[in-house]
Amino acid sequence: MKEENKKNKDKNIKHNDNEEIIEEKNDNTVNLEINEIEEINKKLIEAEEKALRASAELINYRKRKDEEVSSMLKYANEGIITDILPVIDNFERALSMESIDSKLQEGMQMVYKNLISILSNYGVKEVDALDKEFDPSIHQAVTTENVNDKDDNIVLEVFQKGYVLKDKLIRPAMVKVNKKEGNDK
Repeated sequence: MKEENKKNKDKNIKHNDNEEIIEEKNDNTVNLEINEIEEINKKLIEAEEKALRASAELINYRKRKDEEVSSMLKYANEGIITDILPVIDNFERALSMESIDSKLQEGMQMVYKNLISILSNYGVKEVDALDKEFDPSIHQAVTTENVNDKDDNIVLEVFQKGYVLKDKLIRPAMVKVNKKEGNDK
């Protein structure tokens, strides 16, 4: 009997709890009209779209920043390399002189090769120009000459070598280009 009373009390408590919950729900119930519900749904959809756009903008911003940082790291040595190129030019001029002592020339050749090797390790390549077709994106035409046995727009002479750092031109080659008479392309 005691157990049965206890169960009934538990049931009453549950029943009372449920009635209280029902009463609370009834007190907190809001009557909304259909157009109000639609308006709330529209605002919800707009908020979701704004959140998606903001998320997409953040992703795009991160991608742009990653690309900028990658580019900066890729070409970080460009300044020092462009400063070294005139030194390379001077070595080439000095090595082309015939009146240099053979031991001095040998030492200069070693230093020159070492500099070229270092530049190569950092992704610097010489622009191939001599006897190639003139390309204004990598060559700078300083002068023209008319040579009949060569094709038009062929590089005849290289005054100053051009260089590329990885895939970026850092100095165009200064060249003389063949321009046949009467050919005004």
